[in-house]
Amino acid sequence: MKEAVFTMKLEPELRNAFMAAAEAAHRPASQVMRELMREFVQRQRAAQEYQAFLEQKVSIARQQIAEGLVFSNEEVEKEFASMRGDKDAE
Repeated sequence: MKEAVFTMKLEPELRNAFMAAAEAAHRPASQVMRELMREFVQRQRAAQEYQAFLEQKVSIARQQIAEGLVFSNEEVEKEFASMRGDKDAE
């Protein structure tokens, strides 16, 4: 596998704090950065998957509404009240 060099600019204070933290953890700074990058990529993928999931759910709900496959709040409340055995359900 070919390795790529990644150069970035950051504040000296942040760099120094990061390097000290990596050293305190007895880990190379490059290894910590790779782990941080992998975690970031994983979080972004999960967020994108969740967004796609939500968009699909909304699309399905809109289609059901357009087809009239919905219940009013009153209908739902009445149904669940009858399931609970509430006297006011009738």
